[in-house]
Amino acid sequence: MIEMSEPRNLLEAPVAMPPVAHARFSIGDVVRHRLFDFRGVIFDVDPVFANSEEWYAAIPAEVRPRKDQPFYHLLAENAEASYIAYVSQQNLVVDESDEPVEHPAIQGLFDVYSEGRYRLRREHRH
Repeated sequence: MIEMSEPRNLLEAPVAMPPVAHARFSIGDVVRHRLFDFRGVIFDVDPVFANSEEWYAAIPAEVRPRKDQPFYHLLAENAEASYIAYVSQQNLVVDESDEPVEHPAIQGLFDVYSEGRYRLRREHRH
């Protein structure tokens, strides 16, 4: 037999909600890592950490970011390669070079680069 409890009065004990961090950057923004020499264009945003624990544990403790902040997926580049990066908000700054990012996947997601940001292709907007 399942025991049913009396409905709780929600005004008696409010549930504390964790603070919500607001994303400083948007899809299409060109950003630079504040510690490492790479830059990229944002193509997705997670409101909080959403990668594997193995990935997180591999970051040296002295530079490991908090999980309770937005994390950004970047089409990234450095002097040697193009790749996809996953970066915490605390480690990103606006890239002020006004140079486009030379990642091969950009054409598939974005169509126009103007004033330091890319515009998402029509078929990817919602």
